[in-house]
Amino acid sequence: MKKLLILFFILFFTSVSYSEDKKYAYFAGGCFWCMEAAFEKIDGVSEVVSGYSGGTKVNPTYEEVLRGRTGHIETVKITYDPKVISYLELLKNFWINIDPYDGKGQFCDKGNSYTSVIFYQNNEENKLIDQSIDEMKSLNRKKIKTAFVEFKNFYPAEDYHQNYYKENATRYYSYLLGCGRPARLKEIWK
Repeated sequence: MKKLLILFFILFFTSVSYSEDKKYAYFAGGCFWCMEAAFEKIDGVSEVVSGYSGGTKVNPTYEEVLRGRTGHIETVKITYDPKVISYLELLKNFWINIDPYDGKGQFCDKGNSYTSVIFYQNNEENKLIDQSIDEMKSLNRKKIKTAFVEFKNFYPAEDYHQNYYKENATRYYSYLLGCGRPARLKEIWK
């Protein structure tokens, strides 16, 4: 019995310390499939979930978000280990994967649900947004249309949106190229 109790405490405290090593970041950069692809390959990122953030409707559907009646934006929730990658590094990756100068959406996707937003969770993250802009020498601060909004909520998108770029690779790459995302990113971040 004593050994079981010790084992329980070891397992419990190991899992508690692990959960303290996880942090979350929330970014909207147009199509959430593209943002998933941009963040999942980074060391220190353990999970990227497509979803909706910034609106008022609880548990919105994709169709409701697209119709624009929820106030939500396609967003990714990034789970990361701050011992491996910092929030500032995540911000830098965010910038090079969006068009920060387009206030009407991203690439071929237009409308509020496709705008670019950094959802910050505290004052420190808000300050790091400014620092990231300063460190990204190519960014023209006066032309940036990306919004910086205090985080309030996140709702995961439907299952068929999760890992779409992996599970539907042909369709995803057709969309990616057809939308002109790689060409525009190359133009901005030369």
